[in-house]
Amino acid sequence: MHRRRRTVLSVSAVLAVASPLLAACGSQAHPGAAAVVGKERITVAAVQAQVRDVRAAQKKSPQAAEMIKSSNNLTGMKLGNMIFDRVLARAAKDAGATISRKEVQDARAQLVQQAGSEARLQQVYLEQNGVAPGQIDQALQEQVTANKLARALGADLGNAAGQAAVLQAMTKASKALGVDVNPRYGVWDARKSQLGPYKAPWITQVTQQQSASAGA
Repeated sequence: MHRRRRTVLSVSAVLAVASPLLAACGSQAHPGAAAVVGKERITVAAVQAQVRDVRAAQKKSPQAAEMIKSSNNLTGMKLGNMIFDRVLARAAKDAGATISRKEVQDARAQLVQQAGSEARLQQVYLEQNGVAPGQIDQALQEQVTANKLARALGADLGNAAGQAAVLQAMTKASKALGVDVNPRYGVWDARKSQLGPYKAPWITQVTQQQSASAGA
């Protein structure tokens, strides 16, 4: 588990492992769609393209076999992350939090400095988070958005209370948007902001605490 609040290098979705690509048939209501978030369709082709980019990058690494073996649900992870990004963006918009391109660029420059080089940064994202080089900016935008949303809510993403506040805002956004997932991929859980087994690393502690409280 890679928790964003502990290291800025581990800010994207948790690495899952690549299952065979699903056929591009979609649901009956939305042919060719892996999911529909609000009025936006996330096509099966778009999900497959992200998976292909990761696989191509992994195959160039000396650790290719290990990375591929340890990512047998890459398709589900990528779709879950794509839905997550859209719900997060809606929650940020509702809270009045705006994100600029420069903020993402500054975040990347900081990470490159921390990693030591752009090549090392790309390696870390690929090995630890299943993120291809061309997907890093989107992963960084997610982190910047989550942090700004937390601040807009008067919270701190670095602690459980702040994470819970963001998760609550995302739950509200999920319900407002409506998330319709192709049954082949699973079901979106609005309360946990996750698709099937996919879960953003930083919300793991929150959901575990919620389960413990319910049990008590």
